[in-house]
Amino acid sequence: MIIKAAIKEITDNVIDASQLLEKDNIKKAIDVLTSSDNVFVMGMGRSGLVAKAFAMRLMHLGISVFVVGETITPAITKNDSLLAISGSGETSTIVSTAKIVKKRNAKLITITSYPNSTVGKLSDHIIYIKGRTKIDSEQNYIKRQINGRHQSLAPMGTLFEVTSLIFLDGLIAELMHKMQKTEDDLKEKHNVLE
Repeated sequence: MIIKAAIKEITDNVIDASQLLEKDNIKKAIDVLTSSDNVFVMGMGRSGLVAKAFAMRLMHLGISVFVVGETITPAITKNDSLLAISGSGETSTIVSTAKIVKKRNAKLITITSYPNSTVGKLSDHIIYIKGRTKIDSEQNYIKRQINGRHQSLAPMGTLFEVTSLIFLDGLIAELMHKMQKTEDDLKEKHNVLE
């Protein structure tokens, strides 16, 4: 069945990506997230869903967090930060938001597969997440032919999005350790109105 091969391709990417993580970049990102008055998160499409999942966990940790585009999101200030998730680093909404962040002297952390992208070049800190993104549809065509893989079994940005979600959940574990929080601490802030 294709489903097993697709799952293997996705999990292999997660393992490969975890080996490429740069400890110093992660440490700097953690320092920014824990020292910001407010943390803003954003992504478009499925990356936006990943951003919202991360925002929920930051809230559980007691970090003041807002999702860009929501009605209750305040203005960003120089004491704040934005964590942007963009596989390509070229998504127009994220590029324009990143420029606003820089004009307002806030910190910009970007999770991307393209550190040299427009958003990457604007960033204070970049977390490189290996993953095929929607702009990679025909890149590496020859390599895929040689390996006998004519197309990825994980469509469009799936590898980047799933790997980003898992990375950010791992980052929450790292933040829990740094902030000396337990799962019980997180449960205290969990939604009770459902």
